[in-house]
Amino acid sequence: MLQLNNQTAYYKGKVRDVYTINNKYLAMVVSDRISAFDVVLPRPIPFKGQVLNQIAALALDATKDIVPNWVIDSESIPTATIGLLCTTYPVEMVIRGNLTGHAWRTYKTGARTLCGVTLPEGMKENDFFPEPILTPTTKAHEGHDEDISREEIIAQGLVSEAEYTQLETFTRALFARGREMAKERGLILVDTKYEFGKIGDQIYLIDEIHTPDSSRYFYEEGFEERQEKGEQQKQLSKEFVREWLMENGFQGKEGQNVPEMTDEKIKEISDRYIELYEQVTGKTFEKQAIDEATLQIRLNEKLAELQY
Repeated sequence: MLQLNNQTAYYKGKVRDVYTINNKYLAMVVSDRISAFDVVLPRPIPFKGQVLNQIAALALDATKDIVPNWVIDSESIPTATIGLLCTTYPVEMVIRGNLTGHAWRTYKTGARTLCGVTLPEGMKENDFFPEPILTPTTKAHEGHDEDISREEIIAQGLVSEAEYTQLETFTRALFARGREMAKERGLILVDTKYEFGKIGDQIYLIDEIHTPDSSRYFYEEGFEERQEKGEQQKQLSKEFVREWLMENGFQGKEGQNVPEMTDEKIKEISDRYIELYEQVTGKTFEKQAIDEATLQIRLNEKLAELQY
């Protein structure tokens, strides 16, 4: 844990450490910790934090014309972002362009509604929906987020109807932009989530967006051929980590042990994250190692520039 000037709160998440500064700003440090199945794995992945922080920074900058975001400075420190403290909406806006993951698992049970959305008949795994669907979840501080429908959100007073309609509009516009950006890189943005907050009456996009930890990508080349043959799609996400864990008998259940994370496995995962960065952004990744003492000094220097 860092000691930051004017720090008023601290929250340690699975992979991020969030510092509240003067009850007005946030300093979010993206660690090299890695989680899967709601479990933080025992060894960190070098440069993972930098990968996620810098992908999110690029994506947030590329969408700020759609909705203002919380970022003040995401460029000065490779693993940290400084931004505005917003009052967070208690729902995550999940949007899906394809019948994949949780949506597919629900569909193959025979269910044809998800979060109040009717799903078409006759779809195969990974097929495109006629148009992207919104499947929001509650925001859980601990444990799993839970599916919830638009109607339930409004009926429970979690978000007003007028504001929820605005969140839906922002979500669809952000996803459309994300898909455009992915297509330029030969990718399909399959599904993702967005989180929003507000200061006064102004809505802000918060947290990270379009990273491989919060989004799923398919490679566009060969997508149709794989669908026709009933083959699995080639993914660009941290799914490869989950697959390795499952192959070795770990899904986060009681009594299961995380398989040994050898130096070779750590390097392989780190290399894959760097590959993800370069594929998603089209930029060459430049490793910028930073130790905790230097991180604390640089964050305090940047925070000192803010007007309290």
